[in-house]
Amino acid sequence: MQRRSREIPVGVLLLASQMFQIGITNIPPVTLACLALNVWLFLSPLKPFHWVCLSVESCYEKKDWQRLLLSPFHHVDDWHLYFNMASLLWKGLTLERRLGSFWFAYVISVFSILIGVIYLALEYSLAELLDQPEYKMHCTIGFSGVLFALKVLNNNYNPGGHTNIMGLYIPNKYACWMELLMIHLLTPKTSFAGHLAGIIVGLLYVLGPLKRIMKAGAGIFFFDAHLRRQQYSFYDPGYRGQQGDFFDNQPYQEIPRNYYAYTAGFTEEEQLERALRDSLQDRGLLSSVTLTTVELRNF
Repeated sequence: MQRRSREIPVGVLLLASQMFQIGITNIPPVTLACLALNVWLFLSPLKPFHWVCLSVESCYEKKDWQRLLLSPFHHVDDWHLYFNMASLLWKGLTLERRLGSFWFAYVISVFSILIGVIYLALEYSLAELLDQPEYKMHCTIGFSGVLFALKVLNNNYNPGGHTNIMGLYIPNKYACWMELLMIHLLTPKTSFAGHLAGIIVGLLYVLGPLKRIMKAGAGIFFFDAHLRRQQYSFYDPGYRGQQGDFFDNQPYQEIPRNYYAYTAGFTEEEQLERALRDSLQDRGLLSSVTLTTVELRNF
């Protein structure tokens, strides 16, 4: 597969700007690696996106199972990549420090595959129940399903808060459902089933069944006494962290000193909108772009 144009896309530049504003050494290792993987696969895709996107027809009926692995980490264009990776950046800053790098990597891996499986099941069920075979040809690509699942986790760890969606302050426990509905209404070409699959996986984790299975799997394949307490440090002298229990029974969270100064207490959606506007203004592009909060999550 040939590389994309040598000119670096605007979305990649904006993402790089956000990362440098936060500080590369302040980004936890798994989050940073996941960002790098997605950017690398965007700039040097393994295959054209219509050969890696996930559908019942291509994956289940034609047995092209590699799409379960490839689809989450490929993106259609640089804006699709930017919005997804900017969202991952803020989620990773909090969730990876809470769960620990090993467990966060485990969560990302399991969620990526399981969301694809549930997406296929949803589309297949709709095709059969409604007698509409075109559902089997619906193809999804991108990291947004995983992001919906991570948002469920993040909201679970921060109960009682509110999320600003289009000027409406929605309780965190309902925020994912409201975003799902509004994104689908405003951008109907996005994958409703893909986003819904992410919410389902997130709920399976926070409500217990999936988390217990993952703990059992980690106990069988990865468990070792020294992994019960995971320690990692960053080159930034302002941060030193040690996670509590390996299985998140005693979660630990410590944020770099410049994190709150950077976020100014805004929600993720407000941070995305503000950061994108600032980046575009720095490059003289703001006059040609109009954004809403939900448009920041339209993939």
